[in-house]
Amino acid sequence: MSSPQIPATSEPLRLHVPEPSARPGQATDFSYLKLSPAGAVDKPPVDVSASQTAPMTGQLIRVLDDNGDAVGPWAADIDDAVLLRAMHAMLKTRAYDARLLIAQRQKKTSFYIQCLGEEAIAVGQTLALRDDDMQFPTYRQQGILITKQVSLVDMICQVLSNAADPLKGRQLPIMYSYKDYGFFSISGNLTTQYIQAVGWAMASAIKGDTRIATAWVGDGATAEGDFHAALTFAHVYRAPVVLNVVNNQWAISTFQAIAGGENTTFAARGVGYGIPSLRVDGNDLLAVYAASRWAAERARSNLGPTLIEWVTYRAGPHSTSDDPSKYRPADDAQQFPLGDPIDRLKQHLIKRGLWSEQQHDELRTELDAEILRALKEAETHGLLGSDNRPGAALMFEDVYKDMPEHLRRQRQQLGV
Repeated sequence: MSSPQIPATSEPLRLHVPEPSARPGQATDFSYLKLSPAGAVDKPPVDVSASQTAPMTGQLIRVLDDNGDAVGPWAADIDDAVLLRAMHAMLKTRAYDARLLIAQRQKKTSFYIQCLGEEAIAVGQTLALRDDDMQFPTYRQQGILITKQVSLVDMICQVLSNAADPLKGRQLPIMYSYKDYGFFSISGNLTTQYIQAVGWAMASAIKGDTRIATAWVGDGATAEGDFHAALTFAHVYRAPVVLNVVNNQWAISTFQAIAGGENTTFAARGVGYGIPSLRVDGNDLLAVYAASRWAAERARSNLGPTLIEWVTYRAGPHSTSDDPSKYRPADDAQQFPLGDPIDRLKQHLIKRGLWSEQQHDELRTELDAEILRALKEAETHGLLGSDNRPGAALMFEDVYKDMPEHLRRQRQQLGV
């Protein structure tokens, strides 16, 4: 059999490598984002099928318009107290981040990661959940702990890895763990928490419990195999879990298109797995709260998982080890079309007569002082490089119920 003839006019094959819309020195450009007017996206019933949410994965659920008014079907009634608590938690999270960033620059700790510009997502979802639900976060959801009013001193001691570190120096700074607050241990291995959350939710259902789980990943981590395994199990077993994808546009220095966000959305992946999916303005606290409450109701009603893509922007560097000026325009954060989450909520609260510029400034000052006091107290237990830190003997503890003989010998050799 003769081989087929290749036309002489065939062009060489080309590999497509996605590029961001702008690089340093170029004009910032967010025209690639698919946006929708506030209030334009319908709110489906909680028993909606995955296929019925397919159109929504190309739209964007928004509640707050440019004037600060809450509009549309997702503008659910939210108690004034909840909105004020959200503002307090968001401002506190931002102040905490700012103070700990300074501490790292002063070499009081080795490492820090901010959630600058993303505060509404963790805070809004936490307020929409029950206290006994379990959240499986990444390293950018410190707002969960702030909202739950976890001890600032304990959190800072963990960042400083000092003698009072609740995790005894065994975790990278900012990788907190608070079982009593429904905050699962943060993993440095990206996306492992997604399958853990689905498994935990399945176990909750097997036991006939009423608690649900939430899982968190960034846009880049959706390219990991664990992400796809988690979606398969969540769909097949109708696990009571909310699957969050925080699309802050950048996975360290890699643009979100490299993970598959070009010409489609991450929300669309959920529909492909048979999971009802939403795409939501992550800088709109009211939209975050409404969508999270809707997804939680689905999970608690035995209707299975929901995937939510939160569209936001990482306003700061990936971490204290990163310099974003090397790979994106310097003014990107200021030009992001969805604005700043704190400023948008402030505008809404002022319009409703619940807030004022004076109250805003006074609270910022008060919170900064509170965090500074907590930092000073935490510093009394030790700083980076000081002798006042977890001892070497602790590495042998909490591993086995009964310590094996070879570890006993190693501990003796270490002289501890």
